[in-house]
Amino acid sequence: MRIVKTAEERRNEILDAAERLFSEKGFDGTSTNDILAAVGIARGTLYHHFPSKESIMDALIERQTARMLQEARNIAADRQKPVIERIIGAILALKVAGGSRNEMVAHLHKPQNALMHEKTQRAIVAGLTPVLAGLVREGTDQGLFRTPYPLESAEMAVVCALAVFDEGTVPLTEEERAGRIRAFLFNAERLLGAETGALSRVAQVFGDLPDSPPS
Repeated sequence: MRIVKTAEERRNEILDAAERLFSEKGFDGTSTNDILAAVGIARGTLYHHFPSKESIMDALIERQTARMLQEARNIAADRQKPVIERIIGAILALKVAGGSRNEMVAHLHKPQNALMHEKTQRAIVAGLTPVLAGLVREGTDQGLFRTPYPLESAEMAVVCALAVFDEGTVPLTEEERAGRIRAFLFNAERLLGAETGALSRVAQVFGDLPDSPPS
């Protein structure tokens, strides 16, 4: 008996197969024929849902980032928690939301997936910036921050964090990583007009650090 699937089911089936193949073979190393064989569909069916391989990549990135960003928005909206705690939670959501996130990060860092990596970074900047900007405005109202540019400051912080801590692009030793985290938090406090140490708890997003900063 022929199984009829909804458009959404078929679309997700294609995306699931493409994600596995991109992880194993890279975006450039995966052909549309590979995807067709993995899903077991005709070329016309594939093109009905996605006009090109790049459109599959775009949809896959959108699906992955949408899950993470929705979790970040949910955390940011919980006004029962302090602003700093919600900032931490919103950033952490990008690391833990979605079961395949770690695998996604790992294969995005492969040279053959450079375009996927770049597009994912852009999606995160576009999605996370307004979430953090809202928290910066709230913190400003509470006297925690002092900046006339909450949106721009949030965007600069996100872009800087992605560039500095993208270890797939710039390999870091533990000492270098710790130094960059401290420098990032120090400069983020200046950017937001916060008191020194106001963002120290954000360090927990990046894991355990040595007790004292480098001399």
